[in-house]
Amino acid sequence: MLPSLAFLRHQLEGILRNKFAQGHQTSGYLARLEQLPASYDAYLEFAHSLDDIPMRDNWPYYEPDDLEEIWQECDPDRPLGQIGVLSLKDSAKRVEAGFLASVCGSMLGKPIEVNPTLSELRQALISAGDWPLNDYISEEVLHALNRRHWSWFETARGRIRYVAPDDDINYTLMGMMALEQFGEGFTKRNLRDLWINHLPISTTWGPERAILVRSGISYLEHDRELFNPSEIEAWPDFLVQDTELCGAAIRADAYGYACPGQPALAAELAWRDASFTHRRTGIYATMFIAAAIAAAHVLRDPLEIISTALQFVPRRSRFYEITEDCLHIVANADNWLEAYQGIHHKYANYCHCQVYQEIGTLINTFRFADNAGDGICKQVMQGNDTDSFGATAGSLLGVYFGPDSLEARWLEPFRDRILTGLSNFHEQQLSRLAERIGRLPELLHTGQHRIQPSELYVNENLDI
Repeated sequence: MLPSLAFLRHQLEGILRNKFAQGHQTSGYLARLEQLPASYDAYLEFAHSLDDIPMRDNWPYYEPDDLEEIWQECDPDRPLGQIGVLSLKDSAKRVEAGFLASVCGSMLGKPIEVNPTLSELRQALISAGDWPLNDYISEEVLHALNRRHWSWFETARGRIRYVAPDDDINYTLMGMMALEQFGEGFTKRNLRDLWINHLPISTTWGPERAILVRSGISYLEHDRELFNPSEIEAWPDFLVQDTELCGAAIRADAYGYACPGQPALAAELAWRDASFTHRRTGIYATMFIAAAIAAAHVLRDPLEIISTALQFVPRRSRFYEITEDCLHIVANADNWLEAYQGIHHKYANYCHCQVYQEIGTLINTFRFADNAGDGICKQVMQGNDTDSFGATAGSLLGVYFGPDSLEARWLEPFRDRILTGLSNFHEQQLSRLAERIGRLPELLHTGQHRIQPSELYVNENLDI
């Protein structure tokens, strides 16, 4: 049941790369790794030693993972309670619109989830007569692009018959279930149990897959009374690489949906979910997106919404610095193409799943979108992780513009049918699922969540 030594070595090499990017003084560590004897004891001792790598003397950032430290680093003038005028009925409709636009954004970007640039996509779209994008991706575009995601056969224009399984949608539904079953007080142990019962490992990647494996092992330990629940907090810090990628950010949506006009609460719930698997930028991006969606229920100026969300990010972090710069670029641009060029010129080295450029393009989309449909097209045309940020843009835009912002033509190909990648999740009617997720604001407002583990888990002997 132990991973291979080759796998452990690969993980440790990746973690060292991550540590360097995070400002640690990693000089000499790779040489030490190469000289280790091929034994589990040696590799594990080395892995534990990585906790003590000091920061480089010239590193200008301070990036905590602990929530209280994060709050200390955030803008002290950030709004801590309700902002704007709250209407639960209006928010329910906005959440439904956000979820449906998110689904459309995900499916729009899915066939080209191959890390394209805007330049590549523009050339392919012009070749197919589809520039600017205003519909799902055609096979002619995929042919011109000369690469495609394996899901193209069920997500390209003319082939769509349902919402295809996608991890971005899965995670939104996982957040929905966490709030439905445990309310705003859900714990990481609750997340562990939800994940192990609903997320097939083949639908996860990176840190999520590593933490899901660790969750499964903890079930075995629990059976033998070896499991210490407090250890969950430290799981992402040991033998997990790439904890700053966007896998947590795509889990933010449900918390922004559930907290209309409460960006502080949305950010806190997002922290709890994100820190289950991620660290630093991975956490901050999730908090930022959740806070932005929460603010979009009630505020009407896109730039004000982004500025508000940025107040819930540590000000001495790389994420804050780059996001603030992208906001400045977008605010001073005359159109979305000009803003994209400014963002891409500075941050092109942060591509698929690497958050920084993608958050910049999200801000660009939000400022210049005419409606939700137009916005998901603008987001996808900017490339990178097209389905993930197409979905995130859909959530933000749908909540902001409301229920009439998405033309029916975007939903018609699905035939009101959704196939998720989740286990033990049986709802396949898209409209009913949208109504269900639309109840999240009222659920958190009234505290009427339900905790019925005997109906949810096969193994009732677990103390969850």
